[in-house]
Amino acid sequence: MSSLIGRVTGITVTFVTMTTLMSMNAINVPRGVDRSNLDESVAPQDDFYDYACGGWMKNNPLKPEFARFGTFDRLRDDNRTQVRDLISGLDSRHAAPGSLAQKIGDLYSMGLDSLRLNIQGAQPVMGDVVAINQASRADVLDMLATHPGMSGFFDTGIEADMMRSDVNAMYLTQGSLGMGDRDYYLEDTDRARHVRDAYTTYLRILAGLVGYSPEGQRRLAENTLDIETKLACAAMSREELRDPAASYNPMSLSALASDYPSVDLRRYFARQGINDIDTVIVGQPKVLAVVDSILSSASEQAIHDYLTAMYLDAAADYLSDDFVAAKFGLTRAITGVEQPMPRWKRALAVPNALLGEAVGKLYVEKYFPERSKKKMLELVGNLRKALAKHISALTWMSDTTKARALEKLDAFTVKIGYPEKWRDYSALDIDPRQSYWDNVKRAIANEEVYNLAQWGKPVDRDRWYMTPQTVNAYYNPTTNEICFPAGILQPPYFNPDADPAENYGAIGVVIGHEMTHGFDDQGSRFDKDGNLADWWTPADKEKFTALTDRLAAQFDSIVVLGDTHANGRLTLGENIADQGGLRVAYTAYHLDLEENPAADTVIDGFTPDQRFYLAYADVWAGNIRDEEILNRTKTDPHSLGRWRVNATLRNLRPFFEAFSVREGNGMWLAPEERVVIW
Repeated sequence: MSSLIGRVTGITVTFVTMTTLMSMNAINVPRGVDRSNLDESVAPQDDFYDYACGGWMKNNPLKPEFARFGTFDRLRDDNRTQVRDLISGLDSRHAAPGSLAQKIGDLYSMGLDSLRLNIQGAQPVMGDVVAINQASRADVLDMLATHPGMSGFFDTGIEADMMRSDVNAMYLTQGSLGMGDRDYYLEDTDRARHVRDAYTTYLRILAGLVGYSPEGQRRLAENTLDIETKLACAAMSREELRDPAASYNPMSLSALASDYPSVDLRRYFARQGINDIDTVIVGQPKVLAVVDSILSSASEQAIHDYLTAMYLDAAADYLSDDFVAAKFGLTRAITGVEQPMPRWKRALAVPNALLGEAVGKLYVEKYFPERSKKKMLELVGNLRKALAKHISALTWMSDTTKARALEKLDAFTVKIGYPEKWRDYSALDIDPRQSYWDNVKRAIANEEVYNLAQWGKPVDRDRWYMTPQTVNAYYNPTTNEICFPAGILQPPYFNPDADPAENYGAIGVVIGHEMTHGFDDQGSRFDKDGNLADWWTPADKEKFTALTDRLAAQFDSIVVLGDTHANGRLTLGENIADQGGLRVAYTAYHLDLEENPAADTVIDGFTPDQRFYLAYADVWAGNIRDEEILNRTKTDPHSLGRWRVNATLRNLRPFFEAFSVREGNGMWLAPEERVVIW
């Protein structure tokens, strides 16, 4: 899920796909190590990632449509094929009007109809472009509040109050930026200038496609960059956004009206049907101050240009090929990818997201047997016991904080496979007689209505923040829950019949990873009930911070490309969770071996511990373009796959013992330099 305030933490919120999917209904015999994944010319003691993944990387070169392709990406790609087969099997032409089959099938078919899209060209957006350019200054917030597809200046949404996690609150946060990251607006580097040039070209092309003159195209690009740069200057960095308390600033509507008179939020929310609101939690007040200044002092033409650019950017993927090509030009500049995803993949993403649980229900019926859920519950139970053992054995934490940590662990809610209750999409009308973009807008509006319907209600703790078919997992601190959708519960992450070393080294680490998020630098600030609260003793918090600072420094020292270093502070939470997941899964695996000694055997020449660590490395195998290395280092809270393996394993003594790593080896890290947290 893309959480409004970034509090849902997944194992790879930004990953894309992986290996050939096997039907989860098939019985698969336990297998050993796939030696074709290895590069045995490399010593595991010197570079474990290249040793464990080098063969896979050689056998899976990057395709032009991918900026990065790894085992995780291949799983997502194969998952797309599964979902396509499901949707292609729906006969939407003969389905009852208003049925889920009709809605899903028609929305997918419209995305495939390139002939119709190209005939329509810019026509689907022209009415809104005209409306934007006729809007008065006072109309701007009305349009942002009520027009699906319109965006700009800030975002709003309803989520659990971080201080009272059983109550829903209204949040207002800094809006997204066209180039995706504020640093592209602020830095004076060759790469930032290159991306800005590509963005300027993109904006001018968009303007030209809807009829702007060359002068109008130039003006729209300049005004948009000017406004977005002002917003970027005030925006919090990605590192700053990791502090949940810094983004928790409750303000009354009367105070907001006094401090930001040009941002009429009472009117904005009233247009959304919310008239009983008195407090808004403002994420970044500095951005709101800039928005107020722009709305009061910028010319109406500049505001029109900015909103037009934001709107056309939102619509571009759902229009004719020239719009799609324009947007791909920017994507290529940022990621290095050589060609767009095939049309069927782009079309599939729309119902898969906007009718996600409807597609998910079909998915689990075909691909997720109950025995997989039963096995996962067993694994989660074993990991929970192992984490409790780790917490109890910590030498740096007092008994007082340990007791509270164990209470939080015991209070975890576990969600596996699919939700117990499914969403109702009956209010959504998909009409193939209208344009693709018009239907997408209705689906977006349906999502907005769904979110706004939470106002005035208790937090729905049964709600899922990922669809069942999603290849991912998450921890949500305000509900203190861990969630593992059916989509990720497939090989090589999970196979109910696999060698235990594979399951514990792959999905076991994922389970431990999500559990550890409850105790990382962000999750540790929320108590067992999901409230932002200080449940640590001051001395324990100081010791924890000292350890996390050392881990951040380790990753800061990594050179990812040229003179660019990893960002240990941005990736800190995920790095803590990777290490915690590995340590806890290893303990759980050995507890399992004690109960099942027959599994404690050498297979294919590898010991159980060696197979465990190879299984972990296997799920991060991948190739990546240089541009994407730089982009992800700037924007992704997850470390690159190579460092999720090598940098994390260098802190773990059992890994050294499993592969006889000694001083002088490339993987060696002196005991006094190692950092172990959970």
